[in-house]
Amino acid sequence: MQETRALLLAAGIGSRLRPYTEHWPKCLMPIQGRPLLEYWFSTLQKMGIHNVLVNTHCHADIVLDFIQRPSFVGWVKPSYEKKLLGTAGTLRANKDFFKDHTILLVHADNLCCCDFSEFLNFHQNERPPGTSMTMMTFETPAPSTCGIVEVDVDGIVYGFYEKVSNPPGNLANAAVYLLEPEVIDWIMKNPEISDFSTEVLPYFSGKIATWKNESVHRDIGTIEMLRVAQKDDCLLPIWPKDSWDKIFLTNPIHELIL
Repeated sequence: MQETRALLLAAGIGSRLRPYTEHWPKCLMPIQGRPLLEYWFSTLQKMGIHNVLVNTHCHADIVLDFIQRPSFVGWVKPSYEKKLLGTAGTLRANKDFFKDHTILLVHADNLCCCDFSEFLNFHQNERPPGTSMTMMTFETPAPSTCGIVEVDVDGIVYGFYEKVSNPPGNLANAAVYLLEPEVIDWIMKNPEISDFSTEVLPYFSGKIATWKNESVHRDIGTIEMLRVAQKDDCLLPIWPKDSWDKIFLTNPIHELIL
């Protein structure tokens, strides 16, 4: 069983969260007093994943300061993108880091609380034969705002509906995936591909297993949802206090979210 490595996508500009994101990155928005990325780092540690790449772009200097905290040095690495590459482009640019490994691919501007060990176990030991990736799904109360998927009796994806007005259901793509090396191999053979959702996923239709998150999954990309997330039932991450943490706790962003 090969080692699993992780890519946390944290480079977005957070346009729907303006004016909050004019001075603070979306991926470090406070959730119950802790920066969002800390939740992801805690999840990765519990999964036993110790090689993590975080792509950066917007407010890259702030995110880099966060990643360079003593608790994360040595196992979390930044990958700066002067120009956004798209998810497939980021995977391609870091092919040597991910080569021959299972990849946990995460859109890290979501709050996601569930049993990730079960997610990994399903992918490694229980996913249907012939599938190359496992997509986390969840039931959304607002299907027209999400990427909706259709699955067969084995839970394999065969249909995609990306933010359409009348999708045929409410089973949504959580934008959290486990990928096998053949996905990277295909991306490398198709250098014109950059978008994962619209270019990579459709190609692998029929080869995508699904695992349903029955707990918390929330896109904190709007001010309303960011405020709702402050009451979600997620365990708070615990990391040693340091100089970055002291600065963070006095940041005005906390007052804005209240």
